[in-house]
Amino acid sequence: MATRLPTRAFGAARLRPSIAPRALPAFMTASRPASNAPPPPQQQQPQTQTPAPQVPEAKAKAQSIIDALPGNSLISKTAILSSAAGLSIYAISNEYYVVNEETVVAFSLLSVWAALIKFGGPMYSKWADAHIDRIRNILNSARRDHTQAVKNRLENVQQMGGVVDITKALFEVSKETARLEAQAYELEQTSALAAEAKSVLDSWVRYEGQIKQRQQRELAESIIAKVRKELENPKALQQILQQSVADVERIVSSKAQ
Repeated sequence: MATRLPTRAFGAARLRPSIAPRALPAFMTASRPASNAPPPPQQQQPQTQTPAPQVPEAKAKAQSIIDALPGNSLISKTAILSSAAGLSIYAISNEYYVVNEETVVAFSLLSVWAALIKFGGPMYSKWADAHIDRIRNILNSARRDHTQAVKNRLENVQQMGGVVDITKALFEVSKETARLEAQAYELEQTSALAAEAKSVLDSWVRYEGQIKQRQQRELAESIIAKVRKELENPKALQQILQQSVADVERIVSSKAQ
């Protein structure tokens, strides 16, 4: 876009490229004489009469143009259109804005972009809505999975809520087991000591028994030897015989009575 300040209006009018008035729209041609520069001569063109369009088509076209304008109501659309037209006429008449080939390019680009937005906007909106729904479904599914995982983890933790009490009970059981093992070890050592003492005492008893048996055997042998020695004496034999006869007589007399 080429813009000019009012102070350089005359120099710009000589230097700017010009476009034939027939190539511009009707409102541009009508607003050109209001500028400071003299308008170019217009060639007379033969006027051709066109048949009047049908009323319904004209109304539909006018309604479509009105709907294409920005705004929510007819008053706002009229105000926007009037403001845009007034600003355009003011800028062109004071040569703040010079119409050249860039204007045509800009108008073409704006027309193309408007067509793309009008016809491609719904398709893009539909695709964007589908993409947003897909992402939303993915996020919702991930949120549900995460929520379910957290719930499962909480349930597992709740199931392990009695771990402290169980640990304390197991600690008490381990203490009791250690105490019983210590007692069992003491009893085992006591039993081993008692068995050792018993074996020693048994050995002493056997030794004393052997000594007693030997002493008894020696005593018996000495007595037998003494008796045999006395039996070899005739006096002793005579005395034993008398004693035996006396005992027999006493027994016989006791039985006779």
